[in-house]
Amino acid sequence: MIQVLPREILICVIAKLLDGVRHVAVGASSPIPAAGAMLLRALSEVEGRPSPRISILGSVEHNFFTNGSAELFDCAGQGRIDAFFLSGGQIDGSGNVNLVGTGGYPQSAVRWPGSFGSAYLYFVVPRVILFREEHTPRVFVEKVDFISTPGTSAEGVYRTGGPFALLTSKGLFRFDKSRPGFALESIHPGHDLAEIKSATGFEFVHEDEAKTTALPEKGVLDLLRGRVLDELSETYPDFSVQMRNELSKIDQKIVQVS
Repeated sequence: MIQVLPREILICVIAKLLDGVRHVAVGASSPIPAAGAMLLRALSEVEGRPSPRISILGSVEHNFFTNGSAELFDCAGQGRIDAFFLSGGQIDGSGNVNLVGTGGYPQSAVRWPGSFGSAYLYFVVPRVILFREEHTPRVFVEKVDFISTPGTSAEGVYRTGGPFALLTSKGLFRFDKSRPGFALESIHPGHDLAEIKSATGFEFVHEDEAKTTALPEKGVLDLLRGRVLDELSETYPDFSVQMRNELSKIDQKIVQVS
């Protein structure tokens, strides 16, 4: 049996969530989302399908913008970005994201970098994937302390974008705009429903027997561990080295067993 790293599962899930997009934009500190986008591009080219354009802020090779985030915002406003990733210090069950801090604003006890253009992109990019590796009650709260960008808007507010899915180290959730709220789609190997419930501060819909997130096939892993990590090293060299070090430990265990 091929051993798969937990982060490899996340990267492969992201590639599936992005399937069908024409243009995906990735922030400057998002190696796992970037790897997922690169994996989709590699798979599309191997299978002879149209491959997505990828714009990674901070990258030279994988970014056609010449004026940074200003062009990103213009492109998104024109409807030419199909997917983007958002994270946050807090995320609640309505898809609200807090990037400012905890406690009573403006005297927040804990301060984070700030909202930047997240609210704008959340409104105009149709497929926003919320991504946070840490899955604990301090991150996934019943109600965020400060709304940097809302998950939903009142009737009559023109909005083409919003939350599409939430991916964590424990599972994958889809966002239902009609409720609104999250529904658990699958649980990653090594975790269970009780664990996810105890680690999540908001209520979510789920099946009694939730699906397990599918493991990637060997051909997908070969692309990820080869071409994708090579491409990723231009923008995220430390992350690429870390992944390769973890993979070498797996190889050493297999050699020792055999």
